[in-house]
Amino acid sequence: MFDTRTNPVDRYFAISERGSTFGREIRGGFATFFTMAYILVLNPIILGSAEDKFGHQLSGAQLATVTALVAAVMTVVMGVGGNLPLAIAAGLGLNAVVAFQLAPLMSWQDAMGLVVLEGILICVLVVTGLREAVMHAIPHALKQAISVGIGLFIAFIGFVDAGFVTRIPGETGSVPVQLGASGHLSGWPVLVFCLGVLLTVALMARKVRGAILISIVVMTVVAIAVNEIADVPALAWGLTVPAVPDDIVAAPDFGLVGSFSLLGAFEQIGVVTLVLLVFTLLLSDFFDTMGTVVGVSSEAGLLDEQGKVPHLGRVLLIDGAAAVAGGAASASSNTSYIESAAGVGEGARTGFASVVTGGLFALALFLTPLATVVPAQAAAPALVAVGFLLMSQVRHIDWTSYEIAIPAFLTIAVMPFTYSITNGIGAGFLAYVVIKAVIGKAREVHPLMWGTAVLFAVYFAIDPIEQLLGVK
Repeated sequence: MFDTRTNPVDRYFAISERGSTFGREIRGGFATFFTMAYILVLNPIILGSAEDKFGHQLSGAQLATVTALVAAVMTVVMGVGGNLPLAIAAGLGLNAVVAFQLAPLMSWQDAMGLVVLEGILICVLVVTGLREAVMHAIPHALKQAISVGIGLFIAFIGFVDAGFVTRIPGETGSVPVQLGASGHLSGWPVLVFCLGVLLTVALMARKVRGAILISIVVMTVVAIAVNEIADVPALAWGLTVPAVPDDIVAAPDFGLVGSFSLLGAFEQIGVVTLVLLVFTLLLSDFFDTMGTVVGVSSEAGLLDEQGKVPHLGRVLLIDGAAAVAGGAASASSNTSYIESAAGVGEGARTGFASVVTGGLFALALFLTPLATVVPAQAAAPALVAVGFLLMSQVRHIDWTSYEIAIPAFLTIAVMPFTYSITNGIGAGFLAYVVIKAVIGKAREVHPLMWGTAVLFAVYFAIDPIEQLLGVK
């Protein structure tokens, strides 16, 4: 019988050494791809639905191409270089920051330049060993609160994009939003969204693999059928009207690759705001990655006796490079995906599974017409589902300790209520530092937290400060 251990590929990836087989690695690679393939639809919708400061929008077809491109390349790099069953793609939450925080303040090229800058900073943190210092500076509960707040923010975006929640026209009173377009649900598109939410949560409750992707595909088919049968105004669907595409396969459009300006944002916004925006991206990306890498490695049984991830520095460096690549291609910051655990569940234990996943993303480059027919109402239920998954971390926060519970609450609440991730992080950090100082525990606050709190204080008070300095 053929001994796979003599195979150079087996030896390189340590497939037999880690108790796996080529079959398991291939199945794991497919499982991971189908579990996270929803990003090929969601990333173009999130980025494509936003306008930059000058009213420009990005092309859905081009976004679908660069989303698949960066995911394919960086997932293969992670497999070959990091040898972990860890896939990489555009980060949900991170793309929301780019679309709804950065773009309204500058051009898309400038916003993507900040993503590149954030990725470079992550690489510097890894190379210099400062990642440990940054990790220890921020209380774990606040990191969890940030994820929870982003979850609510993403869910809110899903409700708004689907038309389930709308702004009350001309409303200046105490109720700024309402159910549907007129205080109640109406129209076929909203019904598609509601059915999509029910289908998604039902599949998730049944623990069906690829639940989010299945829901998107099914509801897109339903939306196309509804649009053909019913008399639905095109505007009711929003940016994308569901219709059978003329072609399923098309040549990828790489028009967005390289469309970024590394320092252009410095001309558009103030230094303080710029620093805080980059910090927001870095914080979300850096700590989400750490949690994902440790979680997936632990589930795969790859942690050493001290609980450390093998080749962690190399893995984090590749993840930082993925952020750079995502910004350079206008796909938003790319990061490691917790959905990689689906591949581990199928038996994947090495980077060969990631090579398989990356190959499938490369194949998806030629299927972009399919991604551009998905209406917001079919994709938005996925945002609600992801919001739930992110919010589930709220259970780990100690709500009996006010010194951490209050900052965590403000972090979570301020994000969706102000439609700003930066504001939520700032409110939480400031509250944490102030409460610690008031109760006599100022020495417990890391110097980096003090410095960040000062920056956020200036950020929130920038208008009166400018008036005092005579800037305005």
